[in-house]
Amino acid sequence: MSTHRGEFNSKLGFILATAGSAVGLGNIWGFPFQVGSGGGAIFVLIYLAFCFILCYPIMVTEVAIGRKTSRNPVGAFNALGFRKWSFIGKLGIVSGFLILSFYNVLAAWSLGYFIEMLQGNFEVGQKFTQFTSNVPLIAVYSVIFMSATAFIVSGGIKSGIERTAKLLMPSLVIIILFLVGYAFTLPNAMQGIEFYLMPDFSKLNLQVVYSALGQAFFSLSLGMGALITYGSYFSRKEDIISSVAYITLADAGIAFAAGLMMFPFVFSQGLAPNGGSGLIFVTLPGVFASLGPMLGVFIGALFFLLLSFAALTSTVSLLEVPVAYVIDEYKLERKKAAWLVAGAIFLVSIPSILANGASEFFTSFVHYFGHDNPKSFMAMVVDVANSSLLPLGGCLISFFTAYIWKKENLNQELRIGNETFEGSFIEKYIGVAVCYLCPFILGVLFILTVLDLYFGIKIIT
Repeated sequence: MSTHRGEFNSKLGFILATAGSAVGLGNIWGFPFQVGSGGGAIFVLIYLAFCFILCYPIMVTEVAIGRKTSRNPVGAFNALGFRKWSFIGKLGIVSGFLILSFYNVLAAWSLGYFIEMLQGNFEVGQKFTQFTSNVPLIAVYSVIFMSATAFIVSGGIKSGIERTAKLLMPSLVIIILFLVGYAFTLPNAMQGIEFYLMPDFSKLNLQVVYSALGQAFFSLSLGMGALITYGSYFSRKEDIISSVAYITLADAGIAFAAGLMMFPFVFSQGLAPNGGSGLIFVTLPGVFASLGPMLGVFIGALFFLLLSFAALTSTVSLLEVPVAYVIDEYKLERKKAAWLVAGAIFLVSIPSILANGASEFFTSFVHYFGHDNPKSFMAMVVDVANSSLLPLGGCLISFFTAYIWKKENLNQELRIGNETFEGSFIEKYIGVAVCYLCPFILGVLFILTVLDLYFGIKIIT
């Protein structure tokens, strides 16, 4: 491994940084409202199954490709000798670039709500549209967040990304466990826990399965090159199999804990658990207000601080992907690369900042076939980068590994640092998953998503 690229100082540092990449707004915000819309505990069971049955093998594969080549997502395919397949890495970099452009806006909202909660402004939830359409305010918060992200990434792997992960991830866990403990003391908390943990199999249908698969895949940062990039900094002395297992457990565990926190809050106020994405920014401030002026400020500020920490651990990895590409392929110094790429992403994020009521053009940006209502620029970027390119990337990576690079080469890399891997059950399972399950299921997910999103053809209802 070339020394100028850097390397994680320890296995723990790699696990925390990569878990931080996976743990984000999708866990704290997205997962609970998906559970609420998906029928509660039955969604949780299917989500957890997909995390380990389908997503784990792809995570292992991406990390193995990264460590084998010590390169960014594009350079990795070139280093393996398959230059024509480097378009997969380019898709991943484009995905990460676009995802960070809207993710930074969501992170700005989280940071803004943290400030509002500190000031005791619980009415911000009732004025959500007014808040999000305040372009100067959101732009300032967005610049702050992107600057913090660029500062961390510019510090390098050990001193920047790893050191920050070792601070943020334990802090995030402590905050969420405290909020879970407090949520359990609220009235009707056990009704929320029952909804969350007692499966009602009558609610099981294909739509729930489809949504759970999408949530599992997206929450683990798959298909966009982040794990290839982080894998490129992982020591060849360490075991990929166990490390990725810990990362998967951490991501699923924090998502699970977010549900334990969220549903007691929701049921304590007699709210519907399927409140959708507006649950966090529209409904929860009112919940915190009901706790009283002092306690409400403390719990509300702590919750949105948690959300901001979760966002920051993900924005760091999202920025590192294109930064690693610029460093490897264009030999640019890390600090210059980090700030240059961060600045470019912020410019691309401006239409998304304007797309929440400030500009009618960007708020009603596009009409898809088969849909009555227009979508905003920000929603379009979410559809293209997050919902479409990620499953396509995961499908292509698994297909490439199985049929182009070959699973024998994958197994050879996975044996490094793991003497018991050869001939084990996990070796056989990863082979089956990467060769058959992952390409097929993710290919179907991609096709169904494209038909539903862009053409209004909903095959699964």
